[in-house]
Amino acid sequence: MTDAPPSEMPCPRCAKSAALCVCADIPAPIDTKIELLILQHPQEQDVELGTARLTAAHFKKAAVKVGLSWPSLGKLLGRVADPKRWAVLYLGSAKGADLLPGQEVVALNRKGTGPAPDQQAAFAGLEGIIVLDGTWSQAKALWWRNAWMLKTQRVALNPKHPSRYGRLRKEPRKDSLSTLEAAALLLSRLEKNPEIETVLLASFDKMLARYRSFKALSKAS
Repeated sequence: MTDAPPSEMPCPRCAKSAALCVCADIPAPIDTKIELLILQHPQEQDVELGTARLTAAHFKKAAVKVGLSWPSLGKLLGRVADPKRWAVLYLGSAKGADLLPGQEVVALNRKGTGPAPDQQAAFAGLEGIIVLDGTWSQAKALWWRNAWMLKTQRVALNPKHPSRYGRLRKEPRKDSLSTLEAAALLLSRLEKNPEIETVLLASFDKMLARYRSFKALSKAS
């Protein structure tokens, strides 16, 4: 098998083809207090409209790790880390809209069955956020294969708007978002910086516009 021509090689930053890459339009990486760690299921790597690496490209403190299980958060990060000072976005059976209506980011209790009694305390001193990248069943597999996640603060989202994917990618629930949209909502609210969401969604919209144009041209040819 021969290597693909340079023009067809995926971007080393976002892993997208030239037709979908929007890296040239991404502004300087955003510096946040809270670190972003995206755990990507191996089967999600080649998804054409996946957003894990595009999301990470927007931040100074962000990383994408591909795999199914890791012995600890410290092994993942390559340094000593306390999972109790990290949060993981994992909805499980919880639905944000049923938890705290009107609140877009909800800290869950330890059982994941309802909101934590003290939302402010749940997010206090948070060092990082973990987002599981994959389909619903893949995210579930990542959750159950990494027992150390039980020590983290679970978080659910209650987005005001549905995913920008629209009909391009089927989502199992109304509160399901792409990894980029979820990270944008989480970090913009926790950092109290709405510009984070604005910048990330602009990149996402550009990528989706490129995808639609590419598909339209493909059908026409």
